[in-house]
Amino acid sequence: MTDPVAKLPSELDQLPDRDPEETAEWAASLDAVTKAAGPHRAAYLMRRSLQHAEGAGIALPKLLESDYVNTIPTSAEPAFDGDLEMESKITAWNRWNAAAMVTRGARYGVGGHIATFASAAWLYETGFNHFFRGKEGDGSGDQLYIQGHASPGIYARAFLDGRLSEQQLDNFRQESGGDGLPSYPHPRRLPWLWEFPTVSMGLGPLSAIYQARFNRYLANRKIKDTSNSHVWAFLGDGEMDEPESTAALALAAREQLDNLTFVINCNLQRLDGPVRANFRVVQELEGAFRGAGWNVVKTLWGSAWDELFQLDTTGALVRRLREVPDAQFQTYATRDVAYIREHFFGAEPALAELAKLLSDAKIAECFYSSRGGHEARKVYAAYRAALAHKGAPTVILAQTVKGYTLGKGFESKNANHQMKKLSIDEFKGMRELLGLPIPDSAFEDGLVPYGHPGADSPEVRYLQERRAALGGPAPARRVHAVALPQPEERAFQALYKGSGKQEMATTMAFVRLVKDLMRDKETGKRWVPIVPDEARTFGMESLFPSAGIYSPMGQTYEPVDRDQLMYYKEAKDGQILNEGITEAGAMADFIAASTSYATHGETMIPFYIFYSMFGWQRTGDQMWQLADQLGKGFIVGATAGRTTLTGEGLQHADGHSHLIASTNPASLNYDPAFAYEIAVIVKDGLRRMYGPDAENVFYYLTVYNEPKQQPAMPEGVEEGIVKGLYRFKEGTSAAADAPRLQLIGSGTAIHWALEAQELLAADWGVTADVWSATSWGELRRDALESDEALLRGEERVPYVTQALSGAPGPVLAVSDWMRAVPDSISQWVEQDWSSLGTDGFGLSDTREGARRHFGVDARSVAVAALAQLARRGEIPASKVKEAREKYGM
Repeated sequence: MTDPVAKLPSELDQLPDRDPEETAEWAASLDAVTKAAGPHRAAYLMRRSLQHAEGAGIALPKLLESDYVNTIPTSAEPAFDGDLEMESKITAWNRWNAAAMVTRGARYGVGGHIATFASAAWLYETGFNHFFRGKEGDGSGDQLYIQGHASPGIYARAFLDGRLSEQQLDNFRQESGGDGLPSYPHPRRLPWLWEFPTVSMGLGPLSAIYQARFNRYLANRKIKDTSNSHVWAFLGDGEMDEPESTAALALAAREQLDNLTFVINCNLQRLDGPVRANFRVVQELEGAFRGAGWNVVKTLWGSAWDELFQLDTTGALVRRLREVPDAQFQTYATRDVAYIREHFFGAEPALAELAKLLSDAKIAECFYSSRGGHEARKVYAAYRAALAHKGAPTVILAQTVKGYTLGKGFESKNANHQMKKLSIDEFKGMRELLGLPIPDSAFEDGLVPYGHPGADSPEVRYLQERRAALGGPAPARRVHAVALPQPEERAFQALYKGSGKQEMATTMAFVRLVKDLMRDKETGKRWVPIVPDEARTFGMESLFPSAGIYSPMGQTYEPVDRDQLMYYKEAKDGQILNEGITEAGAMADFIAASTSYATHGETMIPFYIFYSMFGWQRTGDQMWQLADQLGKGFIVGATAGRTTLTGEGLQHADGHSHLIASTNPASLNYDPAFAYEIAVIVKDGLRRMYGPDAENVFYYLTVYNEPKQQPAMPEGVEEGIVKGLYRFKEGTSAAADAPRLQLIGSGTAIHWALEAQELLAADWGVTADVWSATSWGELRRDALESDEALLRGEERVPYVTQALSGAPGPVLAVSDWMRAVPDSISQWVEQDWSSLGTDGFGLSDTREGARRHFGVDARSVAVAALAQLARRGEIPASKVKEAREKYGM
């Protein structure tokens, strides 16, 4: 019979024990301590032994969780480098104005968040006064990822600093007049202040990791010395639930990004209630970060707790803190002292005895307000420790009270995230708590006033002196516009000439073009190829030995394919960012590279190539983040189209990305059919994004993995390619009175249209002109701008209307996308319009089978064209039936 409590095997059982007797003695000693002094003492001795071993350089697995106490004891805190009284006054003004701004805005129903900054005020203020480097000093300064809901506090500090006016504060979340402040950090809306969008939640921490990594990339490639730049990401404990928040923790540790610090505001509350009601989020986060290889600094308790820990001679207090769930601890912050004595200290006799030594005032101070994140000295010590730690990133877990200083109606309440205003009486109570000289007469108009000590006050002078010493104001965004020279024309010539009889997919054409552009003497080093572990799929392996795959450690092994021409080459100065299977990580790479022109004053040209459905379908939110951050570059959806990537089926057959992409105003979307079109589009993109009149846009191109003969570029088509439409092949017919129509195709569908053109002429005597629609999106954008011009009284005809003006017969558009994509321009086409597309779920089949299924193959196009002519009475309806039968429809 098996013993149910038998000892389970361990990895230690696989290791030889050269002295079992000694091992037994150690075990016996531990048993003796447990028996004599209890299991808690035994656990303490074991942990002390592990700590000693680590200090002695003995390699041991690390514990993932420490006690629920501060990592840095009070006795080890460094001297505070500043005037604490002055900084307290500054923080008080910022707290007040942040709350006032949101409350005043509530008159117009614009909302806003108060409680987040109230809890995190010292986390920011300590950084601004002592740590965050500005852009007017050496290097690029620090990169600050501000928690989105804390933006009122950042505006309040900018107001105190003289960077914002009262009028601007009153226009918080009211931007349409042109002088307002965006709700959250939005660089596109306030480009002189904000650098990084941090709402949607989860994208901030992911982007911060890849920004720190990209800083190292620039340094290792000797493009920019970023050694003085540090990335600070301010996050909420609830935000850490987002999968993106923790998706790249191992990358940061693996690449030893000690230029990165996460500051997680652990106020234990998310939007609706506790972050971990029945558990302890701080301990959970500590385990996750330690397990990933991060340095963890816990800043949990304020100085009021020092007396309690000194009195805790039995360890009962530490044990109790370790077992109380977060939701219960939040309850302590809202109940009277008698409740705390009974429910916290009454848990065991040793705690009850300790409580007898404490006054009610001391217990109230500890449980209502004394948190590490509310004390400048504690925060300062944590930040110093983070910067001193080398070889790994640091996370600071700072415990706070959500809604701190806002009064009992706010503090630690489940609903405080949704509470948008304080009453006048609550503001007066806050005034007394903060010690601000705001008279009652300032409230006579029924509004809470803004507070300011004066432009020449000691507080403002101190603030500005501290910022000057750290390199200027922060946060701040600076753009040093430096136009890149256009690449030599020869890089584009090969695609202009076509491929002759050789077949080549447009995916390969794009890669070939970029490979040539990367050889350019002036701009070649500025290209940043990004791929999520699919380089061989897209024919990019030829770049491996020439450009190298970026690795900060270089290549510490001999690659298995070292004897091959295109072997897997990693290098410290490698140019390619091959991210593994993480489209979110690759997009974060792209955002960092595409905004380097502002972050570091170094213009880079990223291109990110991916399976098309894993772009807008999977990481569309990051594309909006990219637009908000004013990023530039080329994102390339390869293996595009719903019927071109065979065998993948349902959700992996992409017929919708152009529709989604059309919703993003910063994205210029192209669906080129031929290699020469790609060359023209990329050349124009380099001009528009990196030329003297650089625009804040990015390019989205879809390319196909279907090999085709690539024709040479016809004369005079460049303008049409860039604007989105040109006639590629005019139809010919022996009969002058032959029915005629216009076929428009994009991407790979141009080949179905060309084949249909031949069928219509040969089998039915119908003449069709074939047009290449390189960009449905740009045609629509131009048309919308024309409509807007009409509202202003300006006469302007959309380009698509001009291009098709007078073209005989109806128009039939076909693409490998949903019909809504080509239909987006139909209202500006004067001819009768119809379209074919790939609406519905994808399916696994051959290309021919899938195209027949969706009704977009050449024969389906021909039948649809005949049907359109029959509806107009230009051919008998019987011809349509005859065509269906002939083509096996």
